[in-house]
Amino acid sequence: MALSLYVDTERWRAHQRTVLQQFPGLVPVCKGNGYGFGHERLAEEVIRFDSDVIAVGTTYEAARMKDFFSGDLLVLTPFRRGEEPVPLPSRAIRTVSSVDGVNALVGARVVIEVMSSMKRHGVLAEDLGKLRAAIDDVRLEGFAIHLPLDRTDGTDAVDEVIGWMDRLRAARLPLETMYVSHLRPEEFERLRLQFPQTRFRARIGTRLWLGDHGATQYRGSVLDVTRVVRGDRFGYRQQKTPGDGWLVVVAGGTSHGVGLEAPRNLHGVTPRAKGVARAGLATVNRHLSPFLWDGKQRWFAEPPHMQVSILFVPEEAAEPQVGDELPATLRHTTTLYDRLVEH
Repeated sequence: MALSLYVDTERWRAHQRTVLQQFPGLVPVCKGNGYGFGHERLAEEVIRFDSDVIAVGTTYEAARMKDFFSGDLLVLTPFRRGEEPVPLPSRAIRTVSSVDGVNALVGARVVIEVMSSMKRHGVLAEDLGKLRAAIDDVRLEGFAIHLPLDRTDGTDAVDEVIGWMDRLRAARLPLETMYVSHLRPEEFERLRLQFPQTRFRARIGTRLWLGDHGATQYRGSVLDVTRVVRGDRFGYRQQKTPGDGWLVVVAGGTSHGVGLEAPRNLHGVTPRAKGVARAGLATVNRHLSPFLWDGKQRWFAEPPHMQVSILFVPEEAAEPQVGDELPATLRHTTTLYDRLVEH
């Protein structure tokens, strides 16, 4: 009895092939929890499509991934002087976002990230002169720019990349390879056509692994079903049931990521209204669970436990049975499954 991730492997791989065709030279990103699949499982896929490099989030992830993947390991978190040293093989490539970082990595393989409109981290335009003198002491693998997902001001992603290409060229810095993120296929192709002497490499994770939502599904096994009538007390806090029906214990709790929701950026009136409604229900301890049964998303009977959740299913719905599996809409990047089932 488990929280399981079911994968339609052929459909999943067909989507991967589509993305690889759209972005020649793609750098697969395998960071965090491996987008729900795990680092080792994604490394197997990267080996299948014969990539020469894999991108990870941190040096700690690179130290684990080195045992699963024999190609280059691109660490996306920028190097900081004084960081805890982590033993990495010579095939590791560090991202650097400052001139000081470049100066501290003499002899290392580096990708230098420039400051984009994300304003997260990156070398500033006014520091490019200092950067030119510093790169002689490192093995420069290329430059990188990390772009925002949404451009609400109407600006063009390609124009932003071109602007940085012009600045780098004016500073007489080499433009052999440029790593980019969050471009559409047609934008990526525009850059390739406009700068044929530069190799553009798209760093892609979400689109590659999670772009086809129908290829994967989480399901939680029903462990117990208890008949209740309105007003029965139950659970850790001995609350009363809201009506007649069943208390359903399903695999999947806080240790799996169930009930842990990241903040969302809401656009438009309707999503905002729904957010207000959810907040109002939360004040009276009503929370929708991610589990579906009999065609509807069911309510948590009480906050999820560590490894299970208790749901309330009203009597007008079909009665769940022990061993049934309830589909669950869960965020891959925050979910840890018990087992992976490929079919």
